[in-house]
Amino acid sequence: MTHRATIDFLLNEWLDAPSLCQRDFHADHSSDTFAAVLDLSEQVASEQFAPINRLVDIEEPEFDGERVLLPPQTEDALNCFSEAGLMAASKSEALGGMQLPTVVEMASMSFFYKASVALAAYPMLTRGNANTIAAHGTPTQIEVFAKPNFAGTSFGTMCLSEPQAGSSLSDIRTKAVPDSGDWANDPLGPRYRLTGNKMWISGGEHEMGDNIVHLVLAKIPDATGQLVPGVRGISLFIVPRKLVSASGEISDIRNDVSLAGLNHKCGYRGTVNTLLNFGEGKYPVDGQAGAVGYLIGSEGKGLACMFTLMNEARIAVGLGATMLGYAGFEASLDYAKQRPQGRHASATGKDPSSPQVPIIEHTDVKRMLMAQKAISEGGLALGLYCARLVDDENTGTLDQAREAGELLEMLTPIAKSWPSECAQEANSLAIQILGGYGYTRDFPVEQYWRDNRLNMIHEGTHGIQGLDLLGRKVVMNQGAGLKLLISRVQMTVAHALDAAQATGLSTHAKALQQAWHDIAEAAQSAWATGKPDEALANATAYMQGFGHGVLAWMWLEMAIAAERSAHLPAEFRAGKRAACDYFFHHELPKIGAWLGVAARRDMTCAHATAAMF
Repeated sequence: MTHRATIDFLLNEWLDAPSLCQRDFHADHSSDTFAAVLDLSEQVASEQFAPINRLVDIEEPEFDGERVLLPPQTEDALNCFSEAGLMAASKSEALGGMQLPTVVEMASMSFFYKASVALAAYPMLTRGNANTIAAHGTPTQIEVFAKPNFAGTSFGTMCLSEPQAGSSLSDIRTKAVPDSGDWANDPLGPRYRLTGNKMWISGGEHEMGDNIVHLVLAKIPDATGQLVPGVRGISLFIVPRKLVSASGEISDIRNDVSLAGLNHKCGYRGTVNTLLNFGEGKYPVDGQAGAVGYLIGSEGKGLACMFTLMNEARIAVGLGATMLGYAGFEASLDYAKQRPQGRHASATGKDPSSPQVPIIEHTDVKRMLMAQKAISEGGLALGLYCARLVDDENTGTLDQAREAGELLEMLTPIAKSWPSECAQEANSLAIQILGGYGYTRDFPVEQYWRDNRLNMIHEGTHGIQGLDLLGRKVVMNQGAGLKLLISRVQMTVAHALDAAQATGLSTHAKALQQAWHDIAEAAQSAWATGKPDEALANATAYMQGFGHGVLAWMWLEMAIAAERSAHLPAEFRAGKRAACDYFFHHELPKIGAWLGVAARRDMTCAHATAAMF
């Protein structure tokens, strides 16, 4: 069954997306308009993004000494995306949007991530940039910087990491000092001059669109001229590539932001990735060095503002990883159906003159395909479930919004990390199914693997997500978020047990119930001594077990939804049930080892010294 069939099932049979049209913000929509948006998305992705996915991988960005050069088809494809109105699909009409639910917007994006994740990264970053300005900026900043991004006429970035700091944002050194002259009352906001270096900036330099709007984390010196240590001194600034007037007119004045170099990546090559220098004096403004930036939000609250973008990006990265896994699954499934090789194990004497069978007839190939199906469809369900929570947070009742926010806190580390790791394994299985052909550039599965390898790194590595989950999320508010999540799981268990006679899901329901008992117990045991070094020594392993528990929950939910939707094709329902069975039989049992080291506070790795290696 196609990716679109699964999208329709998830939106209409499980997440009940049409019911969102009863809310005022989405009142102009219906299931018909949702379907039309998905039709359009599938068409643009298949006609504009997919055909050039290999091209932008081979012809990666180049710097000719003055400009960053990209294949011209890149801008053409992105213009088609923007002209279709998809950049601001979920935004208000006041921001140029269609007021679609976020869950429909993310379903739309899934087609683009699958068609070319490197191209889809540009609108993903630009939308996140604009959302952050819309959430924390002044009306003028929203008008001048966010709206052009939502329209797709400008592009946006997020500038966090630095060469010496990496993910340790408390160690950033980029400095912002109040601009000299009469700039205190600038209509665009308090004006500063920034100096410093930012590394790993996707979309940081190119010639597409009218402008590039950078969101930059920097520290404002204290009264003694020193940078405040830690995260308390971090503020957020809008730093446009070209200076803009308060009326939104883009000038020809280049801001003091210069390209220091391009990063040459294993995958995601179609997304230009840069090292940027801010304020080195290459493009002095008003005769002085320092990149002009406008404070967004309050001083010292930059990280809190940037988390609007970062949390959105984490869910988007997870969905992108999922869709790369999905692309590999579809490619290897198609290959397995057409490639004749070998004969059934039960074939008498294995007569060499007897016809060969398609390799999909071999059990081990079925195993690898089922693993990919369980990962890609499960990851898609998780991504859309989180998007549905965003809708409840934005347009639901007060109670719905509160609970959705708590659940998102718990699930965001999983939504980013689980697909990033498991869909990478799915891509590896896709290569394995194609055998030697899969390891060549004649087939797309090797590129999917290379592209997906980045997703375990950016927007926070596995280790960082694990520390966030076990170090913050499971213990926040005396474990209220974890308790809420478990209560939702228990509701699913109860539904499965109620329907057990008809569906035969009681065994899975009981296994899921036990798994979440073990997940909660492991967290409690990890923190039993109250020592963070011990509790967090195996945070990544705990997160892996937690993630598998979440995906088992997703699969039981989908199995229940498929069983009660009798109008669906029998093969579709059977496929969902088979993938659910696979996950519970082959994947969920793995959590014992992961949770065990966390519960025992195993210090094998923590106590290892550098000399031991």
